[in-house]
Amino acid sequence: MEPKQQPDANDIQPDDPLLDTAVRRIAAEASEEQPYGKPGPPTSRWSPYRMGLFGGLGVLTAYGLVQALTVVHSVLVLLLISGFLAVGLNPAVEYFERRGISRGRAVGLVLVVVLLTFTGFLFAIVPPIIEQTGQFVKEAPTYLDDLNRNATVKDLDNRFHIISQAKSFIESPNLAASAVGGVLGVGKVVFGAIFSALTVLTLTLYFMSSLPSMKAAAYRAVPRSRRARVGLLADDILERVGGYVAGALTIAACAGVSSFIVLLITGVPYPVALALVVMVTDLIPVIGATLGAVVVSGVAFTQDLRTGIIVAVFYVVYQQVENYLLYPRIMKRSVDVSPAVTIVAVLIGGSLLGIVGALLAIPTAAAIQLILVEVVVPRQDAH
Repeated sequence: MEPKQQPDANDIQPDDPLLDTAVRRIAAEASEEQPYGKPGPPTSRWSPYRMGLFGGLGVLTAYGLVQALTVVHSVLVLLLISGFLAVGLNPAVEYFERRGISRGRAVGLVLVVVLLTFTGFLFAIVPPIIEQTGQFVKEAPTYLDDLNRNATVKDLDNRFHIISQAKSFIESPNLAASAVGGVLGVGKVVFGAIFSALTVLTLTLYFMSSLPSMKAAAYRAVPRSRRARVGLLADDILERVGGYVAGALTIAACAGVSSFIVLLITGVPYPVALALVVMVTDLIPVIGATLGAVVVSGVAFTQDLRTGIIVAVFYVVYQQVENYLLYPRIMKRSVDVSPAVTIVAVLIGGSLLGIVGALLAIPTAAAIQLILVEVVVPRQDAH
């Protein structure tokens, strides 16, 4: 079979658009308004090539977003914490504004109060930790000797030499070198914590100062017909977040003050530091109060059995008062989230972002609940 010959230029018909520009203009129905002719019909949306192309681009875009979020995860957490603190402290800023102070000065006053509180917390808790750590290292050989008096422990030590090896390690000069390495490791952690704290402080200052303009810019992105309703909903959500922060601080302060009084009466050492520990841990929903109670009760048991029992009983009673009297009365006015939703939100938030997620879970649940009640449910009822 002879090969098929390619068409020659002479084989093209005179009226073919490939031949002449004038013919192409006539075929394309070109005019002054449309010099390149009328556009052709759009390609089919269900074209396999088009679907495959956009599907592949969508997958690549989603994968790139996931990778980007993974890389900037720590930065997003800092932004989230800063935004939460800015919204939570905004009611205090507005309190000073209502008394004739400019917003910039009000933000400065609030941050000064926060920094003084944080500094006082560090000065109260760091010296006892350093002192007790040094005392423990100093008394560790004595504790090991006392432990070795137990018959079972002594038998295990005779077989595996656990206590003798631990005692020789503590008393050896190599412990200093190990401590240096530990100090360097702790130094890295402390430096990272200081850097994160300064970053959060700077971002919080910026967010608090420019919160009204940020809200206005966000509202302008909403269609004008819905802008007023969206603004009212957003203001209510921000007010609930601020109310949650104020309520959590109030409950934590009650726990800290009551703990300080009990520890002072029972004679437990470092009552200020331990009360601050209870106050900070009480900010963690659901499990925070229990964590603080376990730590302080453990310290009380190191004094004597009677003191430990008194402190432990106090925390058992106080947690019932906090859970069934203080917490519902204070949070009902600001957040209004059911206990079941609170527990589920805290569990999900803790699983996603740890302690930060647990702290943000309740106001987030309150915001979602408000949107469901005011937006989703009315739309469903309308159909």
